[in-house]
Amino acid sequence: MKVTYWSDFACPYCYIGETRLRRAIELLGLDDVEIEMKAFELNPDAPYEATGSTLDRFATKYGLSKAAAQERIDSISRMGRDEGIDFNYATTLNTNMLDAHRLTKLAHELGNTRFEELCYEAYFVKNEVMANRDVLRRLAAEAGLPGAEVERVLGSDEYEAEVRADEHQAYAMGVHAVPFFVVDDKYAISGCYPADEMEKVLQKAHDEAFAKGAAQGMTCGPDGCF
Repeated sequence: MKVTYWSDFACPYCYIGETRLRRAIELLGLDDVEIEMKAFELNPDAPYEATGSTLDRFATKYGLSKAAAQERIDSISRMGRDEGIDFNYATTLNTNMLDAHRLTKLAHELGNTRFEELCYEAYFVKNEVMANRDVLRRLAAEAGLPGAEVERVLGSDEYEAEVRADEHQAYAMGVHAVPFFVVDDKYAISGCYPADEMEKVLQKAHDEAFAKGAAQGMTCGPDGCF
């Protein structure tokens, strides 16, 4: 079985959804599932330096009072913590994610999925600046990526075309918000669904007993998270 999902490291529902996906796979006892992350930048024009707080950005984006924005942010953090993640959404430092996605492509080419896991953790748990190349170098080293190859990618535009291709593929499928999961090219899960609901879709795909279907959950898109 193969699960392909589109995601951005700045998307809280993507981190939570990916965690729930892995839990659902574990609950089913499946040991033959390949998971492939594809890039979907929520804000390709995001700056390379953090400006402003998450609270201010959230309140402005959704037209909320700071109190209402704080409540929404805290709710998302609680959702992450319920999944066992030390989720710190309120203090994230939002910046451009292109380099992180490009290095993820390098990692995938080398058969490494650890790097993407570290990127999620760095942003939402440790609140690091993901556009900072020293941060990315450290994460890459921790994931076991060869330093020379990391430097080659960072010093060029390598894999940018692959990142854009992922995004264009999503748009061609009518996907404008993430996470978006596709199981065996047959079943779609749009959004951050509970693990038991994801388990049902995975079971359907595993058994190949039901027609193609889709579910709708919470997502993040260019206009925000819903």
